[in-house]
Amino acid sequence: MDASRAYRLDLPERTHFLPPDEVIRALGIRAGDTVADLGAGTGYFALPIASAVGSSGRVIAVDAQEEMLNHLRKKVASSAISVIEPVHAEADRTTLAGKACDIVFLANVWHEIADREAALAEAKRILKSEGRIAILDWRPDVEPEHGPPLAHRLTLPGTIAELVAAGFRILSQQNIGKYSWLVLGAAAGSQIRNLSAP
Repeated sequence: MDASRAYRLDLPERTHFLPPDEVIRALGIRAGDTVADLGAGTGYFALPIASAVGSSGRVIAVDAQEEMLNHLRKKVASSAISVIEPVHAEADRTTLAGKACDIVFLANVWHEIADREAALAEAKRILKSEGRIAILDWRPDVEPEHGPPLAHRLTLPGTIAELVAAGFRILSQQNIGKYSWLVLGAAAGSQIRNLSAP
């Protein structure tokens, strides 16, 4: 998104069609987790994730646009949150240490990433052995009242196929909010229980 339109990321109506709390629950975030929010923007998810991980956790807010991160820095400076670390980088070249993250989260940026195979390889590199990847993006089967044009959107089955091809196994998948889908995965060899199982 053009940084000049960053204000749209913080419109109050957004919480009605994409409730952050609903997404946080679906991610299974725990206190003390380290979460990489790739494409963090102005912090729509980074801030509530910071509350979920608590003072013992860490949120690494990665974005390719310094202007977006400056908006986030202002929010962090005016709050009591101290666990958010803004990082200026691309999703496929995060500059983060290997095996540093419990969760890699990409919200509403999957359709914008040119080399998604490279982004998945990078996610695998920075995830701990029992870590999880979560991708949230716009559904192509709903009217585009919000979000990108339908032609720019990616399907959930297509994204699942990309994850599996990259060596991830699928833990859960669901529609979330009014316009989005969410898929949660883990490295194929990890021992994480399938979250959709009883």
